[in-house]
Amino acid sequence: MIITDTHTHIYSEAFEEDQDQMMDRAITNGVIRFFVPAIDSSYTNAMYDIESRYPEHVFLMMGLHPTHVKENFRQELAHVEEELGERLGQNSDKKFYAVGEIGIDLYWDKTFLKEQQEAFRHQIRLAKKYKLPIVIHCRDAFEEIFEVLESEKDDNLFGIFHCFTGTIEDAHRAIGYQMKLGIGGVVTFKNGKIDTFLNQIPLQDIVLETDAPYLAPTPYRGKRNESSYLINVLNKLSEIYQKPVEEIAAITTQNSKDIFGV
Repeated sequence: MIITDTHTHIYSEAFEEDQDQMMDRAITNGVIRFFVPAIDSSYTNAMYDIESRYPEHVFLMMGLHPTHVKENFRQELAHVEEELGERLGQNSDKKFYAVGEIGIDLYWDKTFLKEQQEAFRHQIRLAKKYKLPIVIHCRDAFEEIFEVLESEKDDNLFGIFHCFTGTIEDAHRAIGYQMKLGIGGVVTFKNGKIDTFLNQIPLQDIVLETDAPYLAPTPYRGKRNESSYLINVLNKLSEIYQKPVEEIAAITTQNSKDIFGV
C-alpha cells in the first residue's frame, strides 16, 4: 500500500532531534511520498538537504507562506522566482512540483492583507507560467481567497486547497476552481465538522496530508504531528467512506499524481 502525504514540513526545527527516525517511521507505515511546501527563504537550504537525503521520496514546492508576507515580501518573492527559474530551467535535473504554500491568512494578523493578496496573485501567475499546481493556505480568509481565484480562473489554474476546514459550500467552490481538498488531522477531531459532510465529496476530489509538525490527528492531538500519523487520517476516511484503507490510499495517491505530475 502506497500512501502519499501531500503536505508535510519534514525539514521543520521540530524534527531536528529525530528527522531520520521520523522518516523511517513514515516509510515503514507505507507513507513513501512526501510533498514538501516552502515557507520562506530561510528554509530553502533545509528543504534541499532533506531532498538530497531522500531523493526517491521527497518532492519539493517553492513559494512564500502568507504568514511570512511582511515588509520584505517583494524580496522574498524574488527568491521564489529565482529558485523556480533555476530549477525549472532546461539544464537542471531538479524540479519543483508546485508553487506553495501560498494564500491568505487573517487569523494571526490582518496588517499585511493587501500584501498577502498581491503575493498570492503573483505566485498564482508564476505557477501558470511554469504550468505547476498551486497549494493554497487559507485561514479565516475563504472569501478573500475565492475573490483572487475567481479573477485568476482559467484552464491553467489548478492545485490543492491545503488543510481544508470550510463548509460543504466552500468545498464545492474550491473544487470548481480545479482544486483537490487536502484532508488531514482535522477530520479526526470531534469538533472538526468536515467529517459530517465529507462523504458527499467524491474521493476523486481528495488528497491526504498531515501538515506535520502541526495538526496531529486523534489520538495525538496537541502533540507534534509526523507523516507516519497519516494512517490515522486514512483510517478515519475508511470509516467515513465505508471503503477499505487500501482503496482510499490508492485513489488519493492517484489524485496526487494527477495534480503533481509524479
